[in-house]
Amino acid sequence: MKKIVHKSNAPLYTAAIVWLVYALLFPLYRVHHFLIAAALAAAAGLIAKAVSKDRVEEVPEEPKPEPETTGNEELDRMLKDGRLAIEEMKRLDDNIADEKISADIVKLERTSAKIFEQVRMDPKKLPQIRKFMNYYLPTTLKLLNAYDRMDQQGVEGVNINSTKEGVEGIMDSIVAAFDRQLDSLFGDQALDISTDITVLENMMAREGLSDDPIHTYQNEGKVPVKKPSLAEKDEIRLETY
Repeated sequence: MKKIVHKSNAPLYTAAIVWLVYALLFPLYRVHHFLIAAALAAAAGLIAKAVSKDRVEEVPEEPKPEPETTGNEELDRMLKDGRLAIEEMKRLDDNIADEKISADIVKLERTSAKIFEQVRMDPKKLPQIRKFMNYYLPTTLKLLNAYDRMDQQGVEGVNINSTKEGVEGIMDSIVAAFDRQLDSLFGDQALDISTDITVLENMMAREGLSDDPIHTYQNEGKVPVKKPSLAEKDEIRLETY
């Protein structure tokens, strides 16, 4: 249980009543009467505070939310580090005034969130982002923090300008690298889809369900479905039409 202490209002009300009664009896526009009223009000307030009691209320404490866990220690660590990295990107975006840098940070934030989500859904992809988590992401944050510190100085100088220009010059490459990291996580899926497409095309051709004249010719002639050469395609089209 959590205790909440409600202070008594009795001292305040008591002091106010003393002021009011004194004002009715004596002219407060005279300095000595004003000082006497203030002293009496303060004394009455202290007495009221001494005799009054504060009210203590006990309320149940709200349980602290447990951190999200997946049962995979490495995945949990990656998700935690990812959340911290995105929070840092948001802070840097708020701090840095340059619109181009700020827009690039937003792109990095969104791409990073997609990377973490893909790995969360498929932990087998963890090895694919180890270098990203151990080097590319922290180094990017280090560069952006350096830019932020230099930008906050508000002065021009060789070191400050060269640092900022260096970070500005590499941001497009960093954004592209993050995009490629996300794209690489879909490699297996792209291969599976490509295989499914090839199998589907061949099955439709064998069943005569394809509108492709090459597949139709092969199906009618009972020729095994295979990928023809360019010369074979031209010959098939001539015979078909």
